[in-house]
Amino acid sequence: MQGHVPVLLDEVLHGLAVRPDGTYVDATFGRGGHSRMILGALGPRGRLLALDQDPDAVRVGRELAQADSRFAIEQESFGRLRRIVEAQGLTSGVDGILFDLGVSSPQLDTPERGFSFQHEGPLDMRMDPASGPSAADWLNAADEREIAGVLRRLGEEPAAGRIARAICAQRQRQPILTTTDLAAAVLAVMPRRGPRHPATRVFQAIRIFINRELEALEAGLLQALDLLGSGGRLCVISFHSLEDRIAKRFLRDHSRVDPALDQLPVVPESARPRLRLIGGAIHAGAAELARNPRARSAVLRVAEKCA
Repeated sequence: MQGHVPVLLDEVLHGLAVRPDGTYVDATFGRGGHSRMILGALGPRGRLLALDQDPDAVRVGRELAQADSRFAIEQESFGRLRRIVEAQGLTSGVDGILFDLGVSSPQLDTPERGFSFQHEGPLDMRMDPASGPSAADWLNAADEREIAGVLRRLGEEPAAGRIARAICAQRQRQPILTTTDLAAAVLAVMPRRGPRHPATRVFQAIRIFINRELEALEAGLLQALDLLGSGGRLCVISFHSLEDRIAKRFLRDHSRVDPALDQLPVVPESARPRLRLIGGAIHAGAAELARNPRARSAVLRVAEKCA
């Protein structure tokens, strides 16, 4: 099992513009690659708070917290970012917040987590295995129309209807309980014809749905905007077009005057931009792609809180 390799490390450090005495939030700790980088740029008075839903990630984070008093971690979704930041007493304005979205390599490579069709394991897919229904629970109870809707909307799967029918037919014979059960149901109607496995979009869509990832992202970005102090930086790394679309639209909408009011001689304070975009979309360079192929789909967007 390989460890998680964080992407765009130098670009994130530059995007956050880390100050030695600043206060930062890593909203997606993972295995701590970005957090360790931030801590390396902080001085003795700096502070870093991290969040993660995954108990395995939090265990790694707590070891780091024991070794470094500048660091703290909480097991929570970034959809409840404000509550955790305020509980830590960081109410005077955060200097930078990082979202590194998607699933980590250890999650994909651990069969018991059920995130990947590459390994046989229970069809779970929950970021926090103790929270909410598993993928198997949902897939064996949802009707065909709901399944097709999730695959179409969150996986952008053209064959969503056909795959949903195959899943429902398969579960009538026996429940779909493992990753290989689900992959087999997809392969029954979508034979493999190229390097991309036909179940890729299906697994992605179900994972996003089970963990309510897009809803959490929308909530987390809004809360981050309120929590940042003047000049604070917001960095978002996405690996999926739907995530990137949400991040791009959010940063764009909050970096311009409300179009309904931009012709007024004096724009009201409430309608003025709250963010300033810092460059455009940032992608991994050739050297990083050679070291870490996972970085090929990573997109980093950066914005700064206006005064």
